[in-house]
Amino acid sequence: MEPDTFVDHEMVFLLKGQQGSPFILRARHSLDRPNAPWHLRYLGQPEVGDKSRHALVRNCVDVAVSHNLTEFLSEMGFRMDHEFVAKGHIFRKGALKVVVCKLYRLLLPGNTESTENLSLSNLVELSMLAPAGQDTVSDDMRNFAEQLKPLVHLEKIDPKRLM
Repeated sequence: MEPDTFVDHEMVFLLKGQQGSPFILRARHSLDRPNAPWHLRYLGQPEVGDKSRHALVRNCVDVAVSHNLTEFLSEMGFRMDHEFVAKGHIFRKGALKVVVCKLYRLLLPGNTESTENLSLSNLVELSMLAPAGQDTVSDDMRNFAEQLKPLVHLEKIDPKRLM
């Protein structure tokens, strides 16, 4: 299938509560399709379980929302932590989704016209949506990732290690 191209602006919002880790929501909208709805995404904590699993498993909620999302999140007490622009391609193979993109930081907050590369490298993300308990998905992802070697080395990333 031919890849879809995209140019998206993503903002990451935090809501700090009494607990140690904040509640994180991601707001994303298309810069090349201005009439498209915004998307709000919640990514749950990675499931702690079978260490031999080849992929990170977490709950994901992704919903289309109206254009006043940022004002709504601010009124709810969220604050914007960071923002970036992602430009790239989305490839699909069955239920697999492969995103290849470059990330750009905004030189002025909120100004998506003024950006600079975060890195000379591309970000490659392999993901798949599946019902809970379907463990064969991680094997499918590993098999697909093997086909990308030696050009791309895909690995699980522990988000706790990054903080």
